Amino acid sequence: MPDRIFSDPNMTVDPNIIDVNEPDFEERVIAASRTTPVMVDFWAEWCPPCRALTPVLERVTAELGGRVILAKVDADENMKLAGRYQLRGFPTVILFIDGAEVGRFSSARPPEFVREFLGPHLDRPAESRRA
Repeated sequence: MPDRIFSDPNMTVDPNIIDVNEPDFEERVIAASRTTPVMVDFWAEWCPPCRALTPVLERVTAELGGRVILAKVDADENMKLAGRYQLRGFPTVILFIDGAEVGRFSSARPPEFVREFLGPHLDRPAESRRA
């Protein structure tokens, strides 16, 4: 798990934080988002803002205790996924609910921003989250 080098060393392993690659993206992101919102972090090892955002995303995901899954995708190793979602820079975070993209943001952000980004989409029926 090479992206773990960016993680906060004081964080415990969280089952809601997963590494995803192109072959398992459909199952672990698209299908999984039909039951739980999935926040996908497209990152690159050479990207300083990625190093700043990773611990923020992990911390917020841990705080939410299973209400969201954080899927981490190494963009350099998964260029087809980066192209599919027309990523223009890194990091880019895309939120999937019920198999569809419902929001995205780019660049490093503070925890408050990530919480506000997720807030409207959590603990609501899938139909109203997509609206």
